[in-house]
Amino acid sequence: MAGSRLRVVVVGGGMVGTRFADELHARAGGAVDITVLGAEPHEPYNRVLLSDVVAGRAELAALTTPSPSGARLLRETAVVRIERARRAVTCEDGSVHGYDLLVLATGARARVPDVPGLPATSSELPRGVHVLRSLDDAREIVAAAANGPDAVVLGGGVLGIEVACGLARRGLPVTLLHPGPHPMDGALGSGAGAALATTLGRLGVQVRTEVRAARVCHDDLGVARVVVQDAGGDTPSGPRGGARADEAVACRLLVVTAGTVPETTLAAESGLAVGRGVRVDQDGVTTDPAVCAIGDCAEPPEGSSGLVAQGWDQARRLAARVAALAREGRAPVRPWPAAVEASEPAGAEDEPVERHDVVRVKADGLVVSAMGLRADRGPDDARCVQLSDASAARHVEVVVLGGVLVGAACVGDAGVAADLVAAYTRRTPVPRDPAQLLLRPVRGAEPAAAASPTLMPDRATVCRCNGVTKGDVVAQWRSGARSVGEVVRATRATTGCGGCADAVCGLVEWLAQVDPDPAAPVGPGQDGPNAVPPVGTGATRRGPVSVRA
Repeated sequence: MAGSRLRVVVVGGGMVGTRFADELHARAGGAVDITVLGAEPHEPYNRVLLSDVVAGRAELAALTTPSPSGARLLRETAVVRIERARRAVTCEDGSVHGYDLLVLATGARARVPDVPGLPATSSELPRGVHVLRSLDDAREIVAAAANGPDAVVLGGGVLGIEVACGLARRGLPVTLLHPGPHPMDGALGSGAGAALATTLGRLGVQVRTEVRAARVCHDDLGVARVVVQDAGGDTPSGPRGGARADEAVACRLLVVTAGTVPETTLAAESGLAVGRGVRVDQDGVTTDPAVCAIGDCAEPPEGSSGLVAQGWDQARRLAARVAALAREGRAPVRPWPAAVEASEPAGAEDEPVERHDVVRVKADGLVVSAMGLRADRGPDDARCVQLSDASAARHVEVVVLGGVLVGAACVGDAGVAADLVAAYTRRTPVPRDPAQLLLRPVRGAEPAAAASPTLMPDRATVCRCNGVTKGDVVAQWRSGARSVGEVVRATRATTGCGGCADAVCGLVEWLAQVDPDPAAPVGPGQDGPNAVPPVGTGATRRGPVSVRA
């Protein structure tokens, strides 16, 4: 270590890199010197909500998130080389930054499939072809949507579905091309996939499944059409998924949502071990003890979910360990000292556990949640129960093992979906008859919705991405946060998938009515109606406040 402070350099100014910097400063304070190097010109922003911009549900400015506290954030500062021998990184502008600990949070880039008419990388896309990984990508897609008469989305995963729904919401004819038997076939079984495809059709998205793009054709105006073939090969036996071999689908806007590739170039060139991602141990440490990797660029032993919640959890755990090193005045060594542990308070038994495989789709008119094991892939001793309602485009399935929910999928029922997510993340004991999970709230789980927030227990989770409870919101209100923005800055609620925004707004509105001038902070363990003064007759005059997260 140079001087008395641990020099920490973070490569990547995205959601995970800035969260790590924020967490580290909060734990270590003056014991660390933090520099965050970001390649993009923008302030930090919420990448998860880019599809909301495409759909017109959010403005670009609304995605900006606070810069990390106590850190130097250098924008438009792309790192081009890691010099591990002298512990320094060199940037595109020629600047050099020395480090005691380097944290790679370089994320992932859009994968461009090997299709004639498409370039090898997303940095060379021809006119009319787009990916969605950055603010600039979102801005370009919105501009193209204003002029394009028709659109094709290539890839039926979560992002592809959200983009297709967003473009349809803007009034464009949209065709979704997917090689699998149904959209989201990695997370959903056939019943849920059929319900999803039906709902997409009702929202104006034409779904073509079991097809692949054979080539992308262009003319003087840009992209003109996508030629599709049966996904099984070049000589299909007949029409499948609504498309025949060599059928041309016209489009002036093509959005490629074919997955991502971890950004490992810097790590590989510096000699670090790289597989699909930068290989790390359970603590995020690479083969060099002075270099760590977190987020989408990392390949931890348990695998990567590609969800921001996992990256944030990695950032929190690594920050706790690095802070312990910094406070003791030690630089990273290999192996890290066993005594250096994350100084986290022990959570209550009923607090949510860290689960990083809950997938939800954000689109108006579409409810899709999937988590854990699929019913068609569950172990032999698991109980699997399904309900399909084709006319309502609804499907619910649960997988129960050892008295707890280990997997579920829900399409078309927001209430049941919220209850299942609560039961899955909290490992709530389920009813003796799992069929009860399909139609009514889970017994033992916290109320997913209440006629008044007064009836919510303090421990009820409002924001699952950040683990924010009702009690956290009330505590910040009592500490002086007087607006939704101030509560968000204090708790980070709504900065993940954004699905809890209505719940947080509802709680703040309710607190403004029932507790306009708090006199004392909320005590630990305070719960339910005792968390705030009694509700007056006019506290819920605007009707029930939904608190589903």
